[in-house]
Amino acid sequence: MEIWSKVWPYLVAILFFGLLISIHELGHFSFAKLFKVKVNEFALGMGPAIFKKKKGETTYALRLLPIGGYVSMEGEDEESADENAFGNKKVWQKFIIVAAGAMMNLILGVVIVATCLSMEELVGTTQIVNFHENAISQETGLAVGDEIIEIDGRKVFSDMDISFLMSRSDDGVFDMTVRRDGEKVELSGVTFETQKQDGYTLITYDFIILGEEPTVFNVIGNAFKQTASIGRLVWLSLFDLVTGRFGLTDLSGAVGTVNIIADATSAAVESRENLISALTLMAFVSINIGIFNLLPFPALDGGRLFFLLIEGIRRKPINPKYEGYVHGAGLALLLLLMVVVTFNDIVNLIKN
Repeated sequence: MEIWSKVWPYLVAILFFGLLISIHELGHFSFAKLFKVKVNEFALGMGPAIFKKKKGETTYALRLLPIGGYVSMEGEDEESADENAFGNKKVWQKFIIVAAGAMMNLILGVVIVATCLSMEELVGTTQIVNFHENAISQETGLAVGDEIIEIDGRKVFSDMDISFLMSRSDDGVFDMTVRRDGEKVELSGVTFETQKQDGYTLITYDFIILGEEPTVFNVIGNAFKQTASIGRLVWLSLFDLVTGRFGLTDLSGAVGTVNIIADATSAAVESRENLISALTLMAFVSINIGIFNLLPFPALDGGRLFFLLIEGIRRKPINPKYEGYVHGAGLALLLLLMVVVTFNDIVNLIKN
């Protein structure tokens, strides 16, 4: 029984990854079928097949390693005379098919976020309802009733943005735009108390935001807003990685993410708050996968979308052979990155 209590959270985490993969590939598959593209194989997992069944023109496969999946379409990476080949479809149809996987992950993220919000006692807003005693931010510009709409020039979509955008500061001083009495007010030099810990700047949030009882309307509205917040968080984190603010050691791959989700899942049985935290983490992973796949990098869906945009502009496709070379090089780089990040995950697991 003690072994099971340690194993089941990891099984849940792996099943969740399987769900993300299934949803992603189902997006590609569904729209391929809708546009009458010949699908040779629909596979969940990678490596040797443990189950295969052919129905119609498509082979459905379940493969051993739950780390990916694919939809193999006729004429996707080579020329084909079949009128139902992917390469012979209209550009806008191919664009939708390629984008559908990431969009399904984003939609799943919205659904999970909405579920979390519906479980909360209060749904957060971006309006300040009160301050802590001797709040520095109140002394330097903020006031009760202010609705925060920008922090250092970045739009605030949801309450999640407030903490995230402020956490990026090194000095705790911000330029803010608020809506006060129905008018936009620009505030410069809004200051918060800070302290250093392990080389990081920690900011004391000295105000309290307004919470609203969950309703159908504010849950749905905030689900989309928080998804936008998480999506931007992913983009900014990637920017921080490229610019050197974070290093490769700060990245977490599949192994590390499964471990984090397993810990969150194990804690989720103890309280509703922990359950909401676990679901929020899962929403973050789903949105992260959706955003990452849309990056215009070879071998990713975003890289294929980039080539389709060029095709739409040129009104003729790029030679599949050359496009294949580019995607092959991109895949090699991604696999190398995956090896480095996975090694880092394992080292961190051993240390902890």
